[in-house]
Amino acid sequence: MNIEQTIATAVVNLQLGERFTFDALTDAVERQRGRRIKVAEVPEIGECNGLCALLLFGDERDLILHAQTESVLHSQQFVLHEFAHIILGHCDGPGCLLNDGSRDTLLPDIPASLRARALARTDVDTDEEIAAESLADRLAAGIRGSVFAETSYTEIFG
Repeated sequence: MNIEQTIATAVVNLQLGERFTFDALTDAVERQRGRRIKVAEVPEIGECNGLCALLLFGDERDLILHAQTESVLHSQQFVLHEFAHIILGHCDGPGCLLNDGSRDTLLPDIPASLRARALARTDVDTDEEIAAESLADRLAAGIRGSVFAETSYTEIFG
C-alpha cells in the first residue's frame, strides 16, 4: 500500500480544497458514506487500556464514540482518526453493519465481526492504522488552515 498516494487521493475525493471546517468535513464524509454520522463522548472509553474511540457502522447512520479529554483538539483528533477509517473504506461491507443478525448477550446490537474488529484494534503499526492516523493529521491541517484563514494577521499582531 502506498500510504501517501492513498491519502492524497482520499483528500482530493472529498472535494473540500486545502482548507475546510470540521462541519464541512463532516458533511463531505456523510455524503461519501451515504448516511449520517453521530459523534458522542463517552468518558468510560478512556478507562479501557488506552482506547480513544470506537467506530460503529449502522444501516442508517454511523456512530463514533470517543473518550473524554481536556483538550478540544485531542477530542477532534480522535474523531478525525475514525473519519479517516470511513474515508479510506476500512470497513466497507455487510460484516461491519450493526444490524446484521448476529447477536450476543453482552453487546446485543453489535455483530461479532465488528466486536472483534473494534475490541482487537490494539496494533497501531498496521498499514490501516498508519494510513488513518496520517489522513487524520492531514484533515486536522485543513481545519487549522481554515481557522487561520478566518483570522487576520493584523487583528492578531497589528
